[in-house]
Parts: sequence; structure tokens; C-alpha cells
Amino acid sequence: MAQLPRPSAGAGHGPGAGALGPEHHPQADFFVCDFSGASPKDDLASMEHPIFSLSTRPDRRILNYAHNDVQIQVVPSVKGLATIHDKDILIYCISQLMAAVNAGAAVSRRLHLVAHDLLVATNRETSGDSYRRLREAFERLAGTRITTNLSTGGREITSGFGLIESWQIERKARGGRMVSVAVTLSEWLYNAVLAKSVLTLSRDYFRLRKPLERRIYELARKHCGRQPEWQISVSTLHLKSGSASPRRVFRAMLREMAASDHLPDYHLRVAEGDLLVVTPRRTETGRGPAHGAAPGRPPVLRSDTLDQVRALMPGVDVHALQAEWQGVWAASGAPRLNAPDKAFLGWVKKRA
Repeated sequence: MAQLPRPSAGAGHGPGAGALGPEHHPQADFFVCDFSGASPKDDLASMEHPIFSLSTRPDRRILNYAHNDVQIQVVPSVKGLATIHDKDILIYCISQLMAAVNAGAAVSRRLHLVAHDLLVATNRETSGDSYRRLREAFERLAGTRITTNLSTGGREITSGFGLIESWQIERKARGGRMVSVAVTLSEWLYNAVLAKSVLTLSRDYFRLRKPLERRIYELARKHCGRQPEWQISVSTLHLKSGSASPRRVFRAMLREMAASDHLPDYHLRVAEGDLLVVTPRRTETGRGPAHGAAPGRPPVLRSDTLDQVRALMPGVDVHALQAEWQGVWAASGAPRLNAPDKAFLGWVKKRA
């Protein structure tokens, strides 16, 4: 929410009483991140196309990607390319902005966030080393330059930009731990948020340790969604993932991921014809339908129930909460619910 100027001391008394106080921040052009329950959100463009490095070491390659009508060139700084773990910062910023937009609050490209909250929300430790790595991530995000004709917000723009335009760290004292960070997002990313070109991620996304696991989850979330199944050839997936591994190694990693079966929301299977088959976990219960719902479909909630949730948890993405609850319902065997709205509200109250 944009900061509002505070009234000067003694406003409303003495000469000139009733006059407006001075405008201390005439261009209140920043947004303070304070939506602690915001669901993780990712922009569609970077979920679809490989923009972030999957390397765990400094990656100073120039990446060139072309698929259908999309062309992307990613150029690193001396610090290396922004990694898919660095992307956590952008996901956090997008999540905060979308929560504010959904709540009707004012937003801007410049965000003020608490470093500790960012680390906690993205499932990172809060040690001194974590703050150091956070600074390095900001440096890579600002230094990585992209030239692309990607569409964002319904417009196709060929342009060059950094993933973030600028960043600034505030510390408690000289050499002390960082307290807050100011980040200015690129116009491209900000337009994607305003156009709501985003998808909700599982919170378990931040628990995925391997870069390729995160990338495959993004592609599964983008393309499979709630469909019963999504198939893609391993060769096309290799291109879209941005993996630098040879295809035979890439295929072996996919088989390992399918065998471990710990990807949030989705099962993976490498099938004949060199295909990867993705299926949502919640469609495999095989149980009967819930009360008031067609077979295989989650319970329908009343609009006034969602309004009650907004009152309980201001600023939260109620539709993301609803989807998460429906996933829990399906995972528990899709039981028949005589009062789905009451069940949902009880679950939300425990979360709140």
C-alpha cells in the first residue's frame, strides 16, 4: 500500500486550523509489502520460456532461445546469469503486488519489503549467510539483461531490460544485518502483474532444491494446470527447460524425478515415444463425488463464503485459498460434504 503523509503535529489547532498539512511525500511512488499471507504467484511469460539459469555455479553464458514466434536473448553481468533460485525474489514481489491489487490497494513498480519476511516466505534460513546470498541474488537480477519480443499485458514489445531496474538495502548499522530492501521491478514484469498474467504456485515449490525440479514444476503448472493430463516430447521439454545438460542426461534426470515422485501437485511419467506425461495428483482419488458436485469435481462454494474469508484474512487471495482447500479435499479421498461452505470456513479459520 502506498504510504500516506502523516499530519503535522498540532494539526487542527491554532492559526490556519483546518488547512491541509505539508505533503511530505508528494510522489508516494512506492508500495510497502505487508500482505503476509499472500499466495506465491509467478508470471506466465517466465514460466513458459527459459529465462533463468539452472546452474548452481556462476553462469556467464549468453543464452539464445527461439521457439515458434518467440525469441529471447539473455545476457549475464560479470556476476553471472540470474538463477531460478534468484527468481524467488520476483515471485515474492509478484505475490505481494497481486494481493494488493486484489485488495484494491494502490501499487507501484517500486516495492519496499522486509528482508526477513522475504526469506521466511521463500523457505530460506535467516542466518547471516542467507542475507549475503540475498544480496548476491539482487546483483544478478539487476545485472542480467533480456532482449525479447515476449507479449506481456496483451502487447508484444521487442525490448531490452533487466529483471529488476534497481535495488537498495537498508541495514541496522554499518556492517549490520540488512533490515529492508527497496526493489524497482522492470516495466515488463510490472505490466504482467497489472494484466494479472500470473498463476498461483504451491508453497512447496520453495522446498524443491534442484533447479530442474523447479523448472519442470513451472512448466507443468503452466501447461497442465487442472487438465487431466499433459504430454510433451522430451526434446521440446529440453528446449523449453533451458537445461544445459545433454539430452540423454536430461532424460535420465526426468526418470529420476518421476521415480522420486515428490513434485508438488503433479505426477510425472516418461512414456513410450520419448514423451513426458504430467497428471495432477488430485484427479487420481477414484472416489465418489462430493455433495453438490459432479463426479471428479470439487465442491462449489457460495460467493458470500468467499466474502467471509476476505473479512477474516484481509488481502489474501481467496481463490488461491479455495484451490488449496480443494486440493486437500481431493487428497483426503474427495469425501461427501453435507456443508462444504462450513467445512471451508473451518479450514480457513485454522489457517488464519
